[in-house]
Amino acid sequence: MNKGISIIIGKVNVLLICGAVLAPSSALAQQFEPARDEFGHPDFQGIWNFSSNAPLERPERFGNREFLSEEEVQQTLERRRVSQIRSAEREADVSQRIINTSDARSVGAVNNFWMERTELLPNQRTSLIIYPDNGRLPPMQEGLEIQRSDQSGIVEIPGTRPVRYTHGGIASNGPEDRGLSERCLVFNSGPPIQSGPYNNNMQIIQNRDHVVLLLEMGFDARIIPLDKETHIDSRITQWSGDSRGYFEGNSLIVETRNFTNKIASLGLRDKAYGDAGERLLIEKFTKTGEQSLDYEYTIEDPATFTDKIIVNLPMVSVDERLYEYACHAGNYAIGNILKGARHLEN
Repeated sequence: MNKGISIIIGKVNVLLICGAVLAPSSALAQQFEPARDEFGHPDFQGIWNFSSNAPLERPERFGNREFLSEEEVQQTLERRRVSQIRSAEREADVSQRIINTSDARSVGAVNNFWMERTELLPNQRTSLIIYPDNGRLPPMQEGLEIQRSDQSGIVEIPGTRPVRYTHGGIASNGPEDRGLSERCLVFNSGPPIQSGPYNNNMQIIQNRDHVVLLLEMGFDARIIPLDKETHIDSRITQWSGDSRGYFEGNSLIVETRNFTNKIASLGLRDKAYGDAGERLLIEKFTKTGEQSLDYEYTIEDPATFTDKIIVNLPMVSVDERLYEYACHAGNYAIGNILKGARHLEN
């Protein structure tokens, strides 16, 4: 048995397996037989952390190479260690400046204590995208453009509504000009689930007929009936779509459709690809060990992309609880952004 050490990452107390590196998940999944709940279903209940440093898209220098070598993993870990030291030094400087001023900017006041992007087990993948084989997004359909932003929100990049990325904005004439997270509508909690700077935690709750996915970011709960066949009428669209789940062997499969076209087919902090009006999202949850969960999602949207996209995001069990995340940005920031814009106009 591997010995573990308990450490604090952000707000969560976790167990790290010393010297462990996240191996290809498909092989682990085939070897592991998960416990069953009282209804005979694979038991996914618990709280899972999905922090990740692996890039969504594979850097072109890797070509079709899916995994880093052991040497490259160690080099990456060392670079992160040095980066964390430098970040802590900058943090100390920012904190001192905030203490010494009554006019501190909020972008410097959110300190690194709250950040938990450091993955709990090193991931050998060169990208989270595992299909297409080059680890990069497929081309978009002809005539479509990527909606881009300055995710800091400082610079507004002119564009047209609806704003489908999560951070930044096209103007400050009204709330509809701002990113979806600024408006407390859509976060990295998705669906699909994506790793962000903090609040990368999810609680899974099961009973006989439903699975609940409670995401810490935005405190969004998806209540998913275990009924594959009965989606709501296609004319009814929602921010999170209409999800239906079923078990396939040791995996939980969740199919979601009926997304509003006000969100992107693939929405990131600073980019939005197409719209999700025709998107089918297929999520697959598979336990690869007592403390490891493989999360894989597939985007099928021929209206936006020329091919499907498959993303693999590993998760790790954490021995903690979730606390409510209240989106005060929507309560205060939007109003102040619009007031500030009106002041500048005068």
